[in-house]
Amino acid sequence: MVDDKDLTELKNLVDEVNKHCYNYYVLDNPTISDYEFDCLYDRLVALENKLGVVLDYSPTKRVGAEVLSNIEKYKHKEKLYSLNKVNTYEDLKEWLQDIKNTFPTATFGVEHKFDGLTISLVYKNGVLQTAATRGNGTVGENVTAQVRTIKSIPLKIKYKGEVAVQGEGVMFLSELEKYNKYADEPLKNVRNAVAGAIRNLDPKETAKRNLDLFLYNVVYIEDRSFIQSQKDIEKFLHDNGFKNIPSLYFSNVEDVVNKVQDMDNERHGLDYLTDGAVIKVNEFFIRNEMGETIKYPRWAMAFKYAPEEVTTNLLDVIWQVGKTGKITPTAILEPVELAGALISRATLNNMGDIERKKIQCPSRVFLRRSNEVIPEITGLAELVKDSKKILAPKVCPSCGGEVVEIGALLYCLNDECREQIINKICHYVSKDAMNIEGISEKTIMQMYDVLNVTSVADLYTLTENDLMKLENFKDKKIKNFFNELEKSKVVELNNFLYALCIPNIGVKTAKDIANNFKTLEAVQNAKIEDLANIFDIGEIVAQSVVDYFENEKNQELIKRLLNAGINLQSREQEITQSFFTGKKVVLTGTLSKYSRSDATKILEKLGAQVLSSVSIKCDYVIAGESAGSKLTKAHTLGVKVLNEEDFESILKNG
Repeated sequence: MVDDKDLTELKNLVDEVNKHCYNYYVLDNPTISDYEFDCLYDRLVALENKLGVVLDYSPTKRVGAEVLSNIEKYKHKEKLYSLNKVNTYEDLKEWLQDIKNTFPTATFGVEHKFDGLTISLVYKNGVLQTAATRGNGTVGENVTAQVRTIKSIPLKIKYKGEVAVQGEGVMFLSELEKYNKYADEPLKNVRNAVAGAIRNLDPKETAKRNLDLFLYNVVYIEDRSFIQSQKDIEKFLHDNGFKNIPSLYFSNVEDVVNKVQDMDNERHGLDYLTDGAVIKVNEFFIRNEMGETIKYPRWAMAFKYAPEEVTTNLLDVIWQVGKTGKITPTAILEPVELAGALISRATLNNMGDIERKKIQCPSRVFLRRSNEVIPEITGLAELVKDSKKILAPKVCPSCGGEVVEIGALLYCLNDECREQIINKICHYVSKDAMNIEGISEKTIMQMYDVLNVTSVADLYTLTENDLMKLENFKDKKIKNFFNELEKSKVVELNNFLYALCIPNIGVKTAKDIANNFKTLEAVQNAKIEDLANIFDIGEIVAQSVVDYFENEKNQELIKRLLNAGINLQSREQEITQSFFTGKKVVLTGTLSKYSRSDATKILEKLGAQVLSSVSIKCDYVIAGESAGSKLTKAHTLGVKVLNEEDFESILKNG
């Protein structure tokens, strides 16, 4: 017989662990360390084993269920409707205006349309009873064991009546990337990843994918009296510990359309996929008047964005040499329209990536535009008659020199490799490096081939007679070149460090190093432990810096550049004491009066540390127009948000 005291301790422990799960997985705001959480969890497991009791809402029931023999059917208590869709703003306006003409007081909620798998959860007496897929809307699949593994889903809620809530199972893009890094069978995309995980007969396999669930609807509830709008639904979900991104509400048709357009731009910075926006009438009394068709409610509409993933034919793979000698494969594709652009090339990352995704050439492949910038092949769609394995080059495709494999990457070790040198010079003259304008890659190729420019230091030895040998170089262009070259000689230390092509050193890391060491001499003499003490710099990056400055050829290059007249400006600047001094600030969205770079410089001069991502450690988020997921996360974590007007007011008032 279980002692009452032990049972009370068990219940308290379950509640405490569930509370910390909510803080971590829903709020992204842990209040104890991982070690402390593990200790609590281990205590709970030990107590359950001792008593032989496992509560229905215990977090230990999330993982560890037996492998299922099959997936049972489940009949939903209320029908789960699909949504009618439009894909032009004219059609969306027409739908909205028709509603406003009949119901002038109608307001509309706008939310993301998640690209995942619809799931319904049923709770009785505050405890999760059943989880099911949508299926045909009336009958779905009972996937309770699998869904229990999703840590953001509460196993116990405050509401004690029977309730069915609806949401979308998703896999964050960062989780997909982590999973594919070690998976024997890489997942093609997050939609397939979620569907496969939820329908997997082994819940332990589901758990490995670290899924999430965003809730957005109350399908059925015993007591409907306190839920009379979409806003009421969101309050109920929030109050009961569900993960939910609140809608934004508008009464004006144009405002709704503008927000849907903004969300199309914002979605590319999100860590999860959305393929559209959902617009719903807020008020239930209007919903009741409008009713439903057999397939969908008349009071809701999905706006579908242009697809971000398509299939196309992989025609060839070429290997290119970068500025550090890294050799990477590039896919040549049959041109295809994707997210508003015609794509004919895509990255394949490295040989390990090709092998994991089982890509062959030629073949048909899945193509995605990552963050609307770099097209990437995400997986094999179909082999064709002549498909063959892709082989790594045995010699450098540019110079024919030796190729070595370092980790998952291939490198050309020949310092005199033409393509490597040209890319180094292109990097050196770029905006974030020495900012030498008017020198294109084509010009640099001419300088290499005609003038034997094989080092960035050679740029400073060129004469007017040399440049006259190049195609299209006349008096004005020659004069501009020397003016730009002269300007580049006065440069801040961080730009110079970035220009040197030190492996693993990007713009931000170069700035962090310069801010810390102030002078080139101090950086050259820095030890690994000195560099690794800088925030966000680990041992690998620190080793890269030390190795670079110990290399005799690099020492000679720097000596030549300094002898050519390079004058390094210290990063040390006088900090103006202000409201922002000592504060951690994140910039997001578009400011009308400041570029991101200008705003960053202003904040740094005022003593702020400008971060790239939002966390509980942030003091402020400054949000401009079209602020996306960072603004959402700031609201979730309770980080103070300033708009551009607030920012300007603080600057004016010191």
